[in-house]
Amino acid sequence: MTRRLLLSTALELFEARGYAGTTVDDIARAAGTTRVTFYAYFPSRAALMKALVAELDELLARRDTEPQAAPDLVAVVRRGSRDGIEAWLRDTSRQWPRTRPYVLAAHEAAVVDPELRELVNHWFDGVVADIEAGLEQAGRFAPESRRMRGFLALTQLDQLARHWMRHGWETDSATAVGLLADSWTHLLGAAGPQDA
Repeated sequence: MTRRLLLSTALELFEARGYAGTTVDDIARAAGTTRVTFYAYFPSRAALMKALVAELDELLARRDTEPQAAPDLVAVVRRGSRDGIEAWLRDTSRQWPRTRPYVLAAHEAAVVDPELRELVNHWFDGVVADIEAGLEQAGRFAPESRRMRGFLALTQLDQLARHWMRHGWETDSATAVGLLADSWTHLLGAAGPQDA
């Protein structure tokens, strides 16, 4: 119960003040406990942030124990249809309100803490690897281009998500997701060019 309270309190404070602007004492005080109690559950603020990233994985149904952390993404990329890609992107964007505080806190923490930077980079690389696996299973595009295609596709999604998380939609969501689906289809889809 106390661990859960510390996590939820920290997430609220990270959202309100930012990761860099929130201390262990701030978290403990807002949770109605002490610094000693905080350290009984987490050896550092970074360790607490790692636990929040693990919660984010659960929200996104990502599984690090599987060959692919996101088998649904692998399957969508393998099939390569624009409709499937757009549906996956639309479903993903619907999760943004729930994942917003986690994503923004993780990205801010990655800027100030090298250990968390490595964790966020590992998470990003895992998603790129899932996209690459889908392309490999489909036998689509030159093998040496698959990882870069995954990197470019995920970078677009990540930037759109973080922009929305800070500013909302600057156009309607269907238009934004549709444009992103067009780009992903060109980069990853069955109808795209077959040579890298």
